[in-house]
Amino acid sequence: MGTAPAQLFPEFIVDTLGLDSVIGEVAASLVAAFVVGNIILAFTGVAGPWAKRKITAAFTDRIAVDRIGPYGLLIIPAAAVQLLAKELIIPEGVDRPSWDIAPILLPASALLGFSVIPMGQLGPINLQLADPEVGFALVFAFASIASVSLVMAGYASNNKYSLLGGLRAVAQNLAYEIPLIVTAMSVVIFAGTLQMSGIVGAQTETLVTIAGVSIPSWYALVNPFAFVLFLTANMAEIGRNPFDIPEAPTEIVGGYQTEYSSAYFVLFYLGEFVHIFLGGAILAVTFLGGASGPGPESIGFIWFVVKIWGFFLFTQWARAALPRVRIDQLIEIGWKGMLVLSFANLVLTAVIVGVIA
Repeated sequence: MGTAPAQLFPEFIVDTLGLDSVIGEVAASLVAAFVVGNIILAFTGVAGPWAKRKITAAFTDRIAVDRIGPYGLLIIPAAAVQLLAKELIIPEGVDRPSWDIAPILLPASALLGFSVIPMGQLGPINLQLADPEVGFALVFAFASIASVSLVMAGYASNNKYSLLGGLRAVAQNLAYEIPLIVTAMSVVIFAGTLQMSGIVGAQTETLVTIAGVSIPSWYALVNPFAFVLFLTANMAEIGRNPFDIPEAPTEIVGGYQTEYSSAYFVLFYLGEFVHIFLGGAILAVTFLGGASGPGPESIGFIWFVVKIWGFFLFTQWARAALPRVRIDQLIEIGWKGMLVLSFANLVLTAVIVGVIA
């Protein structure tokens, strides 16, 4: 499958509607961002209240939601109304406006990450908002803003247990964000570019042909060791089992978000799931060929959706099957294991590419 056309989603809107002024280009960019943002929010709306419960129930031999609407699907609007209708309780002594900004910052950081993700084509539309030359660095920069949100929420809550939860979250992110980025840099060495479309394009070449079937050069196949490292660090970065230390509801009662309710709790819950899909999108672009797959290029978005939902399914399997590690074990795995292995992988990749080149 070939690389997606160079024309980005905002450019498509500008050309289609004939918006040749600066105001028109700004309007087209806002419309494109609105569409992409709502696609992601729709995914999270299905994943949080419904898919998460149904998938976990299937893994644990239970039924989960099935009484509200067909297959329990009406739990999605019901849960939204239930949570938003609750009273927003603001504890005494909280540090505002930090307490107010923190729940907004978490989903916003993940949504910003999707601004440079090549989501593939849907018919004639190429669902990518921007494709800067340093897009690969930008997506990690946007995602890392989440750490600021978590520590802000913990500190501003005026609750020592919330502060502890925020500090645990930052300690985890620091321990695994470095191995995550270092492992991702091995992909950059292979592709020779930081541009997201270039990384996807490099994986469209044929790795090997077996019995007439062409196997694409996805970096998960080229370097499976790096793929496993990245997947593990990614699970820790988004706080999924066995690395769900930032929340740890059975230990610190929600951690950094203990004092939040109503719409603010919904924003934290939303941000958690948007980050899961962002983690899946980064994994798909970095190691799984992005939106590439069998069939015409015009259905690339379908393959992209399959891959990020496949990652979501994997996170829910991990949630049902893997026990949570202790905070000391988590830090030790990150600094003594993942960090060393990620640098070893980077050096080995550089040597191999250097010799081949």
